[in-house]
Amino acid sequence: MAEELTPSAPEEEEQPIKQRKNGLYPGVSDELAENMAGGWADTERHDLEPIAQAAHTATRRTALSARFPGERLVIPSGNLKTRSNDTEYSFRAATEYAYLTGDQTEDGVLVLEPTADGHEATIYLLPRSNRENGEFWLSGQGELWVGRRHSLGEATQLLGIASHDVRELPERLREATGPVRVVRGHDAGVEAALNDKVTAERDEELRAYLSEARAVKDAFEIGELQKACDSTARGFEDVVKVLDKAEATSERYIEGTFFLRARVEGNDVGYGSICAAGPHATTLHWVRNDGAVRSGDLLLLDAGVETTTLYTADVTRTLPINGRYSELQRKIYDAVYDAQEAGIAAVKPGAKYRDFHDASQRVLAERLVEWGLVEGPVERVLELGLQRRWTLHGTGHMLGMDVHDCAAARTEAYVDGTLEPGMCLTVEPGLYFQEDDLTVPEEYRGIGVRIEDDILVTEDGNRNLSDGLPRQADEVEAWMARLRQS
Repeated sequence: MAEELTPSAPEEEEQPIKQRKNGLYPGVSDELAENMAGGWADTERHDLEPIAQAAHTATRRTALSARFPGERLVIPSGNLKTRSNDTEYSFRAATEYAYLTGDQTEDGVLVLEPTADGHEATIYLLPRSNRENGEFWLSGQGELWVGRRHSLGEATQLLGIASHDVRELPERLREATGPVRVVRGHDAGVEAALNDKVTAERDEELRAYLSEARAVKDAFEIGELQKACDSTARGFEDVVKVLDKAEATSERYIEGTFFLRARVEGNDVGYGSICAAGPHATTLHWVRNDGAVRSGDLLLLDAGVETTTLYTADVTRTLPINGRYSELQRKIYDAVYDAQEAGIAAVKPGAKYRDFHDASQRVLAERLVEWGLVEGPVERVLELGLQRRWTLHGTGHMLGMDVHDCAAARTEAYVDGTLEPGMCLTVEPGLYFQEDDLTVPEEYRGIGVRIEDDILVTEDGNRNLSDGLPRQADEVEAWMARLRQS
């Protein structure tokens, strides 16, 4: 990785660009500066078409405008975060910002200025890096170091929103009058400029609204979620084909294999992949992925591809590493499968959000009583929550641009709400018997099973977006055998 001459771009164009403390060049001669400033072709593009979701983002902004009339609304994309010294983490735009604009660049800010009949939307962005002052080749975020940015004119063509230089925004915000709301937690500079104009309570209302607005997906979003699920299914197939190599190395081979599919067909993984072999499957968010992969054990793979428009799948399969479930593994797997079937059947318009969770938990409680692991009757178990020693988590969550989408929504609109067509959620019951759990027979210990699918609520029921992957035990074994022979 080459060393740039400066650590960061200047805040204002007229400021000199600082040199790296231990750079190999002590400075820039006037002659070199003059040479680098000229002789470059005009690469401005005038033939750009709007991004695919531009009409949808405009509709979303209109709904936002109607909800907060007469108020200035500020939605930042966020800034780069330092990973170590002068390297940054890969940037991922704030969900609220990407949902309303379709843009994914760092330092962007969407501002809705109140007007007599609604709002006027403006997006504030970094323009192309300056060639006259050398920013484009001297700055660590200059064009020759990190790549070309869209010009403001190009951004307007793509996004359908008037674009301005984001470096002008702090002063405009400081001078703003009237009520203002901002989505917090993404841009400290924006928040500082609004420090005396906003309140936490009012800002949380904006954040909650934007969470709830994402609950019902439009046609574009449903299509993206389907793409994410289809790519995820191919990623799972990739993993099955290389399980022998994972046995020779570790869970990291599985993680890397799935990641390749996510990067080739999407933007990234939607969350840290859980590649949990053997007893690691009993740890709900096992993302270290550094353990052994052994024949005879189960692999709990919980992973999702995030599309280039930032919609993610979230799918789990629990697979026999050698291709065949043992008798006990199948008994536990079938219980989870039956619980998932009951949960999926409960997903339909008009149903309570909690219904699918309750349906799944009842099946699991019945099996735990049947196996003698907890004393019945089942109603007592459910009333006291005794099954939770082995079921641990809720049976699902909303899904979309965040793997746990709509998380800031009001409780009455989410877990206490009612399902509507266009909502997408996961159904993911599980049973987890810890290695050190002395309340279960020894042969159960270290077995963890979860099955998870992404379910769209339709007008007449539901649709399993991730049904490209088998779920029933016999079908899983046959699928794995086919893939290993191919």
